[in-house]
Amino acid sequence: MEIEIGRSKRARRVYAFDDIAVVPSRRTRDPEDVSVGWSIDAYQFDIPFLAAPMDSVVSPTTAIMMGQLGGLGVLDLEGLWTRYENPEPLLAEIRELSVETATARMQEIYAEPIKPALVTERLAEIRAAGVTVAGALSPQRTQELYETVVAAGVDLFVIRGTTVSAEHVSRNQEPLNLKKFIYDLDVPVIVGGAATYTAALHLMRTGAAGVLVGFGGGAASTTRTSLGIHAPMATAVADVAGARRDYMDESGGRYVHVIADGGLSTSGDIVKAIACGADAVMLGTALARATDAPGGGFHWGAEAHHSQLPRGRRVEVGTVAPLEAILYGPASAADGTANLVGALRRSMATTGYSGIKEFQRVEVVVAPY
Repeated sequence: MEIEIGRSKRARRVYAFDDIAVVPSRRTRDPEDVSVGWSIDAYQFDIPFLAAPMDSVVSPTTAIMMGQLGGLGVLDLEGLWTRYENPEPLLAEIRELSVETATARMQEIYAEPIKPALVTERLAEIRAAGVTVAGALSPQRTQELYETVVAAGVDLFVIRGTTVSAEHVSRNQEPLNLKKFIYDLDVPVIVGGAATYTAALHLMRTGAAGVLVGFGGGAASTTRTSLGIHAPMATAVADVAGARRDYMDESGGRYVHVIADGGLSTSGDIVKAIACGADAVMLGTALARATDAPGGGFHWGAEAHHSQLPRGRRVEVGTVAPLEAILYGPASAADGTANLVGALRRSMATTGYSGIKEFQRVEVVVAPY
């Protein structure tokens, strides 16, 4: 439905997760009978959760923990862990920075060059633990570092940015040809963010195994303030799920996974993302609250230290519980910040669905707070 903004401009009405709710059905199930497993390509996971490639969320240690707990930890290969041999003192310093000095000092810290040898070392550390290995690069760094990443033995390669386009245009440098790049790689690629049907469809046509849905929508992002761009996530996920359906018809049955990435602060948000069509979710803030997260109660992304135009900030999210309790409970508060897996199971059981794919068909209503 389009709404008139003024005589010369009309806009489509879109919805965030807070604007919608899942509707109970006539059938309920025992939560223990519900499966929340997820697989992409040849890789199987007990839970449909990816830890976002952000220094406040994923270190090599927490990537291993996430894998041992049934999910997938994605290491930021442009973060502190690939710039410094020992980033722990710098993580501690970032936690102590004042609001006024945080951005400028983080720009200085992240100006240290990325060291390919550390990329290899960090990924080898994760692989040695016997879990699925995933690393992320921005589109700008992919050409420079992907050979190092693949040689290190990554299982899943993630190309993640605020927005990623299959048709980037530049007069100054040769853009990354995603279709050729993905075709030439021997590992599955997850790429995004994408926030519209058309952008997602084009990314699916490059051969990506999964598409990240979102546009700077997390708690640490100021993209809406700085650029005036925002993509409410309920509509974005539903639009990209529509692109997945149409691409399946177009490609003769090839299924591309839709992964919600942004605006997922609580278990209720996760439930609604899957209800709108997501196969899995990439979590930042929700996991940054873990007592064993590298951020120590603070959270930031790559946009917070951009050298020219920061579009994010370091935010204090506090700590709730260890990572295992955030995922599996028990929860000590009724605010949706812990036992994320239990909440997803309970919601699926309450509405009568036994698997993620089925739950994507659940009825939702517009019910803004």
